[in-house]
Amino acid sequence: MKTKRRYYYTVKLFNPLIWLAALAVLAGAAGYIASVTCGKGAGVSGAWIWLRVVLPVAAALYFCYQLLVHGRDRIFRLALPFWMLEIGYIFATFHLGLAWYWVVLLILADLVLLWAMHRCLSGTLRFDWLMIPIAGIYMAGILWSCRACLNQPFEWKTWLAFLPDLLFMLAYILVCFAMKPVLDGKYHPQWGDRFDGRKVRSLNPITVVGSYIMPERNGANVLFRDKLEITELERYIRAKRDAGWTDFGMTDVLLAAFVRTASKYPGLNRFLSGQKIYNRDDEILFCMTVKKELTVEAPDTVIKLHLKPGDTVESVYEKFRSAVADVRKTSDLDSNFDGVAAAVGMIPGVLLKFVIWLLKLLDYFGLLPRFLLEVSPFHATVYFTSMGSLGINAVYHHLYNFGNVPMFMAFGKKYRVVEEDSDGKIVNRRYMDYTFNVDERTVDGFYYASSIKFFHKLLLHPEKLDDPEMEINHDIP
Repeated sequence: MKTKRRYYYTVKLFNPLIWLAALAVLAGAAGYIASVTCGKGAGVSGAWIWLRVVLPVAAALYFCYQLLVHGRDRIFRLALPFWMLEIGYIFATFHLGLAWYWVVLLILADLVLLWAMHRCLSGTLRFDWLMIPIAGIYMAGILWSCRACLNQPFEWKTWLAFLPDLLFMLAYILVCFAMKPVLDGKYHPQWGDRFDGRKVRSLNPITVVGSYIMPERNGANVLFRDKLEITELERYIRAKRDAGWTDFGMTDVLLAAFVRTASKYPGLNRFLSGQKIYNRDDEILFCMTVKKELTVEAPDTVIKLHLKPGDTVESVYEKFRSAVADVRKTSDLDSNFDGVAAAVGMIPGVLLKFVIWLLKLLDYFGLLPRFLLEVSPFHATVYFTSMGSLGINAVYHHLYNFGNVPMFMAFGKKYRVVEEDSDGKIVNRRYMDYTFNVDERTVDGFYYASSIKFFHKLLLHPEKLDDPEMEINHDIP
């Protein structure tokens, strides 16, 4: 499917222009506060405070954060603060004392200019130099809207109300001069992408609508159970241990097989968040809950691995064993998630409910900070749980509505079955059950069936995991 061409821009942190832009924005936010405090006094309405003080200050802080922290790869997010300011500007336009047709004309012209600015920052307009005259026209419009002040004696408090808008546009012009195009030909984040994934933009209408019909992950899950004859698998594990791969076990094989399956079927690396479908592309995130010791009193913790499409069984084994060794060094909870969970757990119950609601809201719009996404076990490609280590059969584990994990795999204990082979002889074979709980909104049933059959075949012939040649596909744009 043909997609629109995008153009990407970046800014360097050491460029003094972006620091001047941040300073201008902060000065503008201070100007909004001063204009309300000095110009309106005690008669200021609550709506005026929210739209001409709180919203601009929030926009200024967000602008500085995005510019200084994420300006290198997400310059397009700078369009959002200007849309936030537009809400307050429209509100203020109705209080200028102009005829209604001038008010409508001003608002329409302002929206058109902001739309063009948004397209430039998001990369759908090629000529970034167009953004400078756009900002100039915007500033001229602000000055023209102040013309009523020219018929009155000079009052600095009145002009102060319009100075912050000019400072914000000055910051925008400075950013325009600081921006540089990225010409490496690779995919870069664009409007609609999240920190942990890029938006899939070529979905069919049924898939798009389905995420709104089934908004919760646990209302859109599909359960799958399968059993695996593990004769060859156990032989493969023994051979690896004999070769010096200490503690190499079933989890290592299953994880390596999943990585190879997700490399061939990249749709398994999709997730749904905010009713939109995303793909992690070159990163496969694996989570698993482990115990420090196999006792009832031993604490649990979560390990999270960053794997890559094309990772071999050896690299998967090394990363997984290193992560397990790190969390078992002490008897205390010591993973990054444990620290965050302990801090959140100190919040009083009523306030904690609000905090969780706020985190869900930020996650819905893709605004959770990267450090939270990094430590969260609720944001991953797949979650494994080993029932075999507990001596019970595989369970159907629920999906989490919080976060975006679209797949939960559980595998159970090994067991023997007396059955008839292809020659009619009675044989004693060993089996292991495993289950999948998947979010059906990310890919269709045929895709899941094809990928799970491939996964099953790999486990029947685990020697294929040692083949360095691996089919690696990329998801549709």
